[in-house]
Amino acid sequence: MNKYQSVQRTITRTGQRNGGEILIAALRCNGADRMFGVPGESALPIFDALYEEDSGVRFVVCRHEGTASHMAEADAKISGRPGICVVSRGPGAMQAAIGLHTAWQDSTPMILIVGQVPSGFRGREAFQEMDYVRTFDDMTKWVAEVNSVDRIPELVSRAFHVAMQGRPGPVVLSIPEDVLSATSDVADAAPATVIDAAPSASQMAEVEKLLGQAKRPLVIVGNLGWTPEAAAKFRAFVERNDLPVVAGFRSQDVLDNCCEQYIGDISLGCSRPLMEHVKASDLLLVVGDRLGDVTTNHYSLFDVPTPNQVLIHVFPGPDELGRVYVPTLGIPARSSRFAEALAELNTLESSGWAAWRAKMRKAYVDYQMPRTDLQSFDLAKVISHLNDALPDNAVITNGAGNYTIWLHRYYRYRRLGTQIAPKSGSMGYGLPAAIAAQLRYPERKVICLAGDGCFMMASQEFATAVQQHLPIVIIIVNNAMYGSIRMHQELNFPHRPSGTDLLNPDFAALARCYGAFGEAIERHEDFPGAFARALEAGKPAIIELRVNRMQITPDRVLSKDDVAHLDSDA
Repeated sequence: MNKYQSVQRTITRTGQRNGGEILIAALRCNGADRMFGVPGESALPIFDALYEEDSGVRFVVCRHEGTASHMAEADAKISGRPGICVVSRGPGAMQAAIGLHTAWQDSTPMILIVGQVPSGFRGREAFQEMDYVRTFDDMTKWVAEVNSVDRIPELVSRAFHVAMQGRPGPVVLSIPEDVLSATSDVADAAPATVIDAAPSASQMAEVEKLLGQAKRPLVIVGNLGWTPEAAAKFRAFVERNDLPVVAGFRSQDVLDNCCEQYIGDISLGCSRPLMEHVKASDLLLVVGDRLGDVTTNHYSLFDVPTPNQVLIHVFPGPDELGRVYVPTLGIPARSSRFAEALAELNTLESSGWAAWRAKMRKAYVDYQMPRTDLQSFDLAKVISHLNDALPDNAVITNGAGNYTIWLHRYYRYRRLGTQIAPKSGSMGYGLPAAIAAQLRYPERKVICLAGDGCFMMASQEFATAVQQHLPIVIIIVNNAMYGSIRMHQELNFPHRPSGTDLLNPDFAALARCYGAFGEAIERHEDFPGAFARALEAGKPAIIELRVNRMQITPDRVLSKDDVAHLDSDA
């Protein structure tokens, strides 16, 4: 066992410790084995405590607080435990806010620790002073300022409880300099425990009854609250009953996409036939998805507040049940516990919907077929090669942008925990997420797909990947513009591109400047060789894809006039 291995334990210590030492011990008691951040003078006792060999917590120094917070959020997605981020006051905290927003929208447990100005300076607008309770209240589950060194174990325990209980989410702890420097003989608290909500026997009987009455049932699955064992039981249930399954937004890794019951995902770039099938269903079993904006296609797939379909909604946060859609049956339960109960139900009579399910599966397979009329660089062929070349447990990360449409459409996720992406739609997410994933899974392949604009919002963290010796492969789709915004401009203001052109560096040369692997290609036929060389390099790698600017999505091509406008403005 190495000193960073995650193990929950209760520590009882006596003797004087400063607040930084007490904080690190409290985090370790709750299973935290790493934290991401940027050091600051208001949190020096924390970093001094991390210096000790037996601290048990690894600090990953980052180049920007925004990307540090995204690493913590991604690590929580991967580990299932709260991700930990530490930043300095004022600017540091505000730059970390992007990770809080992602954790909030993605229902991810996360704890942000902020070094605060000394208690005696509060209220004077001291250097970089802020009221974090007021600032972060709208994007967190709980914000608190620790006013006594003796309360650190108590409030850290509460932070873990709040972050993990019900619908998971982010928590902020602000700790003044003098509290971190003060000493105390306070004892460590016991690890936080989480009440795992499970469905009742009567609720499961109602689920079985409603499914049995359906003619066109459909399952929508989100990636919140699953374990590998539960995902396996869920797959066995839908296969046994031939139930069609749709993945919610960026939740494609819950059910193996090669499974015949998987019929696609409701996402950006979703197929119109799939949306029509969802509308035509007469029963929706929604597990682990809160039915947000993207999954419901801007709240257009189901009537608000009462859907035409029978709606069984399973979600760990009771406040989300009925928040937008009134369910026929609302079940406040963790996805894994519901899947365990689902496995115990009787086999349903599925002959009534077997043909309907098969038709939807065929539509999904057809939608994945690469087009034959594309010229120049075909990004679908790149994704197809990743399907063939990567093992089932490879982790794929991405941020936001039109390039993600190819990934959502053409890649087949085969195992839980292999899709790490922001439901918040945050750009700059893919690279820090890949770093977090490779640190958590050093033995696995980790691939980041990023647009040129997306990568440049986090490019400084490539230095972190090099410093940590992480063999991540970053595939940059370079079309020299903010592609998704350019698409919306063409839809709303045709032939009037404005503010979307980008002047980029040579990304392959940038990688080589760091001593990493870098290669640029201009034909999709050259990708397999470049990808093999990147993997063989055994160090951070960038493959720059110099794609066709005209191909704005797999199905949408800009006209020559549009490109002429773009080139003249570049």
